[in-house]
Amino acid sequence: MKKILIVDDEKEIRELIKEKLTQNKYSVMTASSAQEGIIIAKTSQPDLILLDIAMPEMDGYLTCEKLKQDSKTRDIPVLLLTGKDLESKSAMERCNDVGACDYISKMTSLKELLEKVKEIIKE
Repeated sequence: MKKILIVDDEKEIRELIKEKLTQNKYSVMTASSAQEGIIIAKTSQPDLILLDIAMPEMDGYLTCEKLKQDSKTRDIPVLLLTGKDLESKSAMERCNDVGACDYISKMTSLKELLEKVKEIIKE
């Protein structure tokens, strides 16, 4: 069973995504902060990290950079989640700069999110 880590400071978002992924036979872990997410990623080695961009203390971009700098977590794909409507070209450039594989809007349907997850972890 593939493991997915959701890192988001909004409990409702974490729970909603977790429920959808669990229904689709994924093992799901959650973290409410960047620091907690980094610790869980190092110890649990998930197959994918869904990472919110806009978080207090440390945003998703910086968190992703830290994950990619660590030998224990550098190979874990990171999908950035955004609540904002980002201009796609600059958002993709920023994803590439920090080592994320892609980004997706939180306004996207859960079906689209699930399709993106399957595409990334090749299921």
